[in-house]
Amino acid sequence: MTAVMDRLGVSESLRLLGSVPVGRVVYTEQALPAIRPVNFRVVAGHIVLRGPAGSWTRRLHREVVAFEADRIDEGDRTGWSVVVLGRARRVTDVDELVALFDQEHRPWAPGVRDVVVVIDIEQITGRRVSLA
Repeated sequence: MTAVMDRLGVSESLRLLGSVPVGRVVYTEQALPAIRPVNFRVVAGHIVLRGPAGSWTRRLHREVVAFEADRIDEGDRTGWSVVVLGRARRVTDVDELVALFDQEHRPWAPGVRDVVVVIDIEQITGRRVSLA
């Protein structure tokens, strides 16, 4: 069988993002790239993250960031990857916080995760490798 790589449309990329619980946010820390694995949700075309106060979440506010999630099957060498570019913002508006809160999707990491950060998607690119 031959491997085929396909580009994914926006709706398929968003659907795939919503199918996994963990992704990676890429941002700048002390003028260097930093990558952090995070639990996330896709809500109304936005990436929603929760983290602790006074941490990496503080560095994201009003910054351009990248976000990536994937699912890879190493056995048959297939899978997909979606990359998002956008501006992150810390959410403080009570009405928006209530709309974004979902008790069923809690962060896996221990401790208080009461800072909500939204990445407003400006660009999204998805690719899938499958067997022909």
